[in-house]
Amino acid sequence: MNTILRKIKTIFTDRVLRKKVLFVLGALVIFRLLAAVPIPGIDPVRLQQFLSSNQFFGILNIFSGGGLSNLSIVMLGVSPYITASIIMQLLTIMVPRLKRLYHEEGDIGRKKFTQYSRIITIPLAALQGFALLGLLKNQGVITGLSGSDLFVNILIIIGGAMLMMWIGELVTEFGISNGVSLIIFAGIVASLPGNISQLLFSYTPAQLPVFILLLVVTLIVIAGVVLVSEAERSVPVTYAKQVRGNSVSGGTTSYLPIRVNQAGVMPIIFALSLLTFPQLLSGILLNASSGTLQSIGRAFSSFNQTSLLYGVLYFVLVFLFTYFYTAVTFDPHALSKNLQRSGAFVPGVRPGEATEKYFDGVVSRVTLVGALFLGVIAVLPLIVQSASGISNIAIGGTAVLIVVSVVLDLIKKTDAQLSMREY
Repeated sequence: MNTILRKIKTIFTDRVLRKKVLFVLGALVIFRLLAAVPIPGIDPVRLQQFLSSNQFFGILNIFSGGGLSNLSIVMLGVSPYITASIIMQLLTIMVPRLKRLYHEEGDIGRKKFTQYSRIITIPLAALQGFALLGLLKNQGVITGLSGSDLFVNILIIIGGAMLMMWIGELVTEFGISNGVSLIIFAGIVASLPGNISQLLFSYTPAQLPVFILLLVVTLIVIAGVVLVSEAERSVPVTYAKQVRGNSVSGGTTSYLPIRVNQAGVMPIIFALSLLTFPQLLSGILLNASSGTLQSIGRAFSSFNQTSLLYGVLYFVLVFLFTYFYTAVTFDPHALSKNLQRSGAFVPGVRPGEATEKYFDGVVSRVTLVGALFLGVIAVLPLIVQSASGISNIAIGGTAVLIVVSVVLDLIKKTDAQLSMREY
């Protein structure tokens, strides 16, 4: 307890750390104020009725940071930017030039890569905004929209998405932790009082076992996320002795930690971003003049959290994205080269290509555990939901996973900043 109080005191007494924390809080306050400004032409009563009975929009509301609950000007939040980042990282596998740009060209290459993601965000925001407005118009939530009004609303939505992307990047640069994750985190925390009150109002004594089960599952998810996020595989590394005159350096043994879950919460976010597209496309296809397209739109609209196909795809996508994100962020070739240049080697493994294959095998085995864990945690709320019949569980499980991961990352980044100040 004394350590925690000392850290809090250091944060608010150190000028640099205090500015970072206040910048993050100020950005989140601005975001929450923008999330309270609705776009024109909304029927608030129909909107609340629709959102209370639609789990799909509950998940979209998580990625919007809570901006979708009242169709605010930032209703898409950082969702288009996340989707654009997914597309760009997928392209690194297929386009060697982008892979070199991301991995080998340093900060300049990363800045260009990020700029491409920003550009792709604009058409994605337009597409998602048009699909979302079309879907809500079919449900009677938005009424009396002419063609010009629809165009203006789409421009507002694009502007809101780009503004949220900008705020997220500013928080990452001038604040603490990842700005996009913090925006999603802020939306989840802001929605907690409403979700809890909704569960309490619908509570009956017969549901007591279900609520106890919910509490147990939540605690298991939290403990599991913390355990796997902190778990790592330590690979021994020995530094060769170097003799310079009468001095001898090197010859020490250290450890290279490889995290079990290097991807963090990103596979969950990636998978949910892709799974929301069928219902967004249904909003466009249901308005089409072709009967075939309308039938496809109806099929897409039936793809939701209650279907078995959704659960299977969710698990598979989380599993695959865990491997994919780890492959993008962890480069065994660059690691083996850096070890060889510094005169280090893994005991029993030849430097160079053999070391690269060794690390590739270790990461693949370790990531298997992390991928299976994330997949099980992702679909576990869906299983509990089908057994209990309470629809908020699926959203709550995903929210708990994101919140715990963001809090862990925030604590690590804060501790790193404090350590730098102490030195």
